[in-house]
Amino acid sequence: MSNTYLFISDVHLGLKKNEEEKQKEELLVKFLRFAKDNCNELFILGDLFDYWFEYKRVYQKGFFKTLTALKEVTENGVKVHYLIGNHDFMHLDFFEKEIGVLLYESDISTVLNGSKFYLAHGDGLVKNDLGYKILKKILRNKFIQKMYSIIHPDLGISLASRSSKASRGHTSKKKYGEEDGLFTFAKEKIDSGFDYVLLGHLHRRSFNKYKNGFYINLGSWLDAPCYGIYKNNLFEVIDWN
Repeated sequence: MSNTYLFISDVHLGLKKNEEEKQKEELLVKFLRFAKDNCNELFILGDLFDYWFEYKRVYQKGFFKTLTALKEVTENGVKVHYLIGNHDFMHLDFFEKEIGVLLYESDISTVLNGSKFYLAHGDGLVKNDLGYKILKKILRNKFIQKMYSIIHPDLGISLASRSSKASRGHTSKKKYGEEDGLFTFAKEKIDSGFDYVLLGHLHRRSFNKYKNGFYINLGSWLDAPCYGIYKNNLFEVIDWN
């Protein structure tokens, strides 16, 4: 009997005004409660939060319902995999120790129901984005993050929020060329033997067949919340509204 796997990406909790965020979080919590009883494993492909900065003894205020719902998912025996993105990368050990979520700082490959999956957030995979690749190495540097953590949490989290919004303004205007660079990356992975390549980051939903494989981008929850489901050797993208 095949297992059931669910996938989401780019929820960006904390991006908009309070009322909009409350509605989005309620939608997410309902999805997590659905996942709790309807899958064996859940994969979060990055940017669950629009910004996340975790201190050694402090984690940021807000998102209590989401954190509680995630805890309910893992306590029900569902394995939750969280690939951190370019907006929510400053994690320590809270998610792993307190919630039971498996955190990944880089891409992962796995076999699900006999099919080979390549999973990533997608940032830094476009070939002509050298500037971001350099910035990513700086921001992910553990020493730099440790120095940043010296700042008082009220100021540090406020700065993280502002920089996240500034980053969005930059990337939304950046031109990567006519072809979807992530699709180009996915083709290479499929040529190397993967059946499915799942990515996020671009906020553009895609479902493309290439040779004997598929490139799937789950878009974002900013305008069209959805989830991917893989069971019985079939992958579908379903609106969650």
